[in-house]
Amino acid sequence: MERASRPDLTDAAWRKSSYGNQEGGDCVEVADGFPGVVPVRDSKAPHCGPALVFPAASWSSFTGELKAGRRL
Repeated sequence: MERASRPDLTDAAWRKSSYGNQEGGDCVEVADGFPGVVPVRDSKAPHCGPALVFPAASWSSFTGELKAGRRL
């Protein structure tokens, strides 16, 4: 498997999951605007925690399974 280069996330516009806890905890955030990849991070540690970067097709499959109610 070829490893993609990590995008520069310095100026990324992050948004919280609509399925997360709206009271400020237990959420993931994703950043849009990165062709071919989806950066994901924990909203509880946005500036000091890691951001994971998934191929867009894999992220789409993952979220599609969740929306379909499948347990992963």
